[in-house]
Amino acid sequence: MQAKESNKNLKRYTIVTAMDNEAGVLSQLAHLFSRKGYNIETIAAGWTVDQNVTRFTIEIFSDDEKIKLLCNQLRKLVPIHYVEILDSSKSIRRELMLVRVHAADRAARNEIIQIGNIFRGSVIDITSDSITLSVTGDDQKTKAFEDLLKEFGIIELARTGIVAIERGEM
Repeated sequence: MQAKESNKNLKRYTIVTAMDNEAGVLSQLAHLFSRKGYNIETIAAGWTVDQNVTRFTIEIFSDDEKIKLLCNQLRKLVPIHYVEILDSSKSIRRELMLVRVHAADRAARNEIIQIGNIFRGSVIDITSDSITLSVTGDDQKTKAFEDLLKEFGIIELARTGIVAIERGEM
């Protein structure tokens, strides 16, 4: 994290790549990023329309020159189909967050449910002493949701990492 603060030329990049869905492709990706000295901030992966192809959405901090070199290196991997850098102004970015919080009494449960409703979240599970909610949104939305729930005591939190896709042309 120090590199982000010390070098103001770094910015967040979202790289989308598709690779053959076979053993070892994630290892190849991680090894390349590690070898080049990058920390993967978020990574999300899943099948595409073709279950033989996995689409990875990867977020890193870099500068303009180094990101181009990294993408060229990615394109050299054997199981690769494509590599794209998504423009944040022309793409849709979302993350899923699951969070379980303490809810010791009825008033706390009601307040937590109201917060969930404001963020268009869903109650996934409820017990006598906790509530699990899900929310989908961009970085700012999930962070704001998390911040509001901290006062109740977060028991567990899981995030998927960003998935992104280009907007349709208008």
